[in-house]
Amino acid sequence: MRLVNEGLAFLLELLALAALAYWGFATGDGIVWKFVLGIGAPVVAAVVWGLFAAPRASFGLPVVGVLAVKAVFFGAAVVALVVTGHPVLGALLGVVAVANVSYTTATRGKRSQELGDHPVA
Repeated sequence: MRLVNEGLAFLLELLALAALAYWGFATGDGIVWKFVLGIGAPVVAAVVWGLFAAPRASFGLPVVGVLAVKAVFFGAAVVALVVTGHPVLGALLGVVAVANVSYTTATRGKRSQELGDHPVA
């Protein structure tokens, strides 16, 4: 089950980046801004994710900090879908992301306690 959930987590991350790219290309005013936002938004989000929320993040945050980064990341993707006219997809992404992050956080904390390690979200 853990492997399936980790695969789903990766897919959700890719979908969130795609939603941000779609938003940028859809809302940018003029071709230059479309490319700046369409490429820039997902790149910035991916960098922040890699620094603070990835399993091997560069900066270790407490669980609450990691959850906050994930909330902003997925929240931005949900908002991006809603404002571009896809509220059902946004809601679906949000619900599945919350379920996935909740399950991952709960099971990693449990597994870490069993191994005597510190929990990582």
